[in-house]
Amino acid sequence: MSKLTKLFFFLGAFTIGIFHLSAQSQTVLDRIAAIVDDDIILESEVSQGAYQLAMQLGIDVTKNPKELQRLAAMTLENLITVKVLLIQAEKDTIEANEKQVDASLEQQMQYIAQQLGGEDKAEAYFGMPLSKIRRSFRSQIEENLRVSAVQGQKLADVSVTRREVSQFFATMKDSIGSVKEGVDISHILIRTKPGEEAKRATFEKIKNIRDRIVAGEDFAALAKEVSEDPGSAARGGELGFMARGDFVREFEEAAFNLKPEEMSDIVQSEFGYHIIQLLERRGEKINARHILISIKPTREDELAAAEKIKQIHTELLGGKSFAEMVKQYSDDESTKDADGRLGYFEINQLRETAKEFVFALEGIEAGQISEPVKTQYGFHILKVNSREKAREYSLDRDWDRIESMAVEYKKQKEFKKWLSELKKNIYIEIKQRPS
Repeated sequence: MSKLTKLFFFLGAFTIGIFHLSAQSQTVLDRIAAIVDDDIILESEVSQGAYQLAMQLGIDVTKNPKELQRLAAMTLENLITVKVLLIQAEKDTIEANEKQVDASLEQQMQYIAQQLGGEDKAEAYFGMPLSKIRRSFRSQIEENLRVSAVQGQKLADVSVTRREVSQFFATMKDSIGSVKEGVDISHILIRTKPGEEAKRATFEKIKNIRDRIVAGEDFAALAKEVSEDPGSAARGGELGFMARGDFVREFEEAAFNLKPEEMSDIVQSEFGYHIIQLLERRGEKINARHILISIKPTREDELAAAEKIKQIHTELLGGKSFAEMVKQYSDDESTKDADGRLGYFEINQLRETAKEFVFALEGIEAGQISEPVKTQYGFHILKVNSREKAREYSLDRDWDRIESMAVEYKKQKEFKKWLSELKKNIYIEIKQRPS
């Protein structure tokens, strides 16, 4: 059973999550937990979901096994819900947007590498090369986006009146908690990019490796010796059978144009420089091996990025527009069209996900900018758009937020009602309830 699986969370809003779980933390089961139409849910999926949910909620299931049983039951219902919504998406001919899939996949791969300490650690953890990890996540992301789309289509017109907002607040005031201390921020990001010298040196290195293969050295032996892809190097660079969409574009174009036993020229991708050899073609799939040499920024490249962010900071202090500097310099394409806005974050949330930001933002008031701050992504300048102190909600100050909560609450009720109707027309059999 793959360590990659899916879980549907319904906590006011609707989200789909993808998660993984270490093999040491579970016993792999392969019995059928439930049948939904002509699809199945395995007990191993339920087990993985329950453990992951426990981790996210901070529950120690070793001390409370009954809680694990409750989470497993919740997970099973969530997985059934996903199957039901996918059936509806099929009926409505809803497909995932490829650009969204690609963007979500890259974000997920970056998150995995960040959480596990690098791409090599990710490959070691999952026990497969990055290409296979990408394929597993791509399939799940496509499903997630289809589920989100079918939900969005059904619930798009849900709205609330002012009377409903007031009634919601009066009824739920004690349940919605309080406004937490938070900050709305924007940023300018300068990544540490490999310079021309780093690229030149890396290209010369892989060119020398290719020349050695042309001169008669064994491709597989060299892959074991020099390849920087830990997921395939030990296998002589062999990746196993893959289909289109499993590789990054540049790699795929080169690999699928090769004949069996043919070796490619040097191919550059986001991971570095590759030499590819096609081993076998089987229908629409190919088995290839490769040697990867990654392009690593030099100390000079990091100093150049640090100097660039300092210059930008000086210009901002001199009166330059933050929004204009974002458009001119920021390397974060996802926020460039929004003047660099990252959004609103609770301070406690930032402490867990970006503690460097918390230190940089100390004493910075609304409208001010931080000193340059370094993270694993590069160098940032942060701008505080607004700050919020911890306090109780009030209709006068927080109407928009409370209105959003009321809409989500109403969507939740509408969704449950709709889901119940969908289930009436689908064969669902629970073979094994969590115990």
